[in-house]
Amino acid sequence: MPAVLTPLLAVFGIMLIGTLVQKTKLLPFETDQVLNQYVYYIAFPAIMLITLAQTPISDILHWGYIAGFSVAMLMSYAITLVISLLVSPTKKAVATMRALNATFGNTAFIGMPLMAILFPGNQMALAAAAIASLLSVIIFATALVSLEVINNNQISAVKVVTLALIKNPIVVGSFIGISLSALAITLPDSLALIIHQLGMTSSPCALFAIGMVLAKSGQHQTSKQLINYQQLSDISAVNMIKLFIQPFITYLLMTSLQVEPQLISMGVMLAALPTAASVYLLAQRYQTQVITSAQGILFGTLVTFISLPLLEAFLLG
Repeated sequence: MPAVLTPLLAVFGIMLIGTLVQKTKLLPFETDQVLNQYVYYIAFPAIMLITLAQTPISDILHWGYIAGFSVAMLMSYAITLVISLLVSPTKKAVATMRALNATFGNTAFIGMPLMAILFPGNQMALAAAAIASLLSVIIFATALVSLEVINNNQISAVKVVTLALIKNPIVVGSFIGISLSALAITLPDSLALIIHQLGMTSSPCALFAIGMVLAKSGQHQTSKQLINYQQLSDISAVNMIKLFIQPFITYLLMTSLQVEPQLISMGVMLAALPTAASVYLLAQRYQTQVITSAQGILFGTLVTFISLPLLEAFLLG
């Protein structure tokens, strides 16, 4: 079995368990909302903080890699946003969530173990995943600020941006982690372990909640179909950009910037990962594209069972 399938099976398995638990009514009906709040305010900020804090700032500053990965994300975000607004000019929040779904990859829960499996003993592989996670925060923050502006039309954009950055736990956690790395401050082992253990629960809890939401999604359907044509069209277009166009742009940019071949392979593989569960958390928070985001993450993860092994064979021979 290709090594790349191991973390993907874990992602799919956790979502499946969440679905089964919801179907059997083993836990209270609103458990998914409680899990979402826990991940958003505690677990995900913790994993961002500790991952960035424990990555030396010198390992983060690979400018060709950074430029290639971030510009590819921004281009994919812009393409999705523009197309969505052309189709539905008044649905700005929906366009923002589509753009985030098309760019914010699962570089934490899948990317970290994937790099460790594909490049055993290579510290740069873990650094590449950490850099990708750091750069992804920019996209996440961009979408977050956009949603805040859209939902608070009477507040000035500057005030919304300031409040969004100060009050958002994920942004705050990332900022603390980057600051600790830049200042070369090492956290006490006991504190680092606590933060790390909390952070490690972020993706499993979020994925479990997604599985529960998928089980409940039938209640929100206007037809008897599990997924209607509009939703299928939506998630297919978004995943086309996320799983194929973004990694292709990443490859072209990194090649033109003469990034070393191994880093190119790492960057393209990370760019080709399915959408992260944290996108669903934001959708849930703003009640925008909630079901579609959950379905899109599941659909994208299933597609990568085929796309990632093929990409691995192409890049790594």
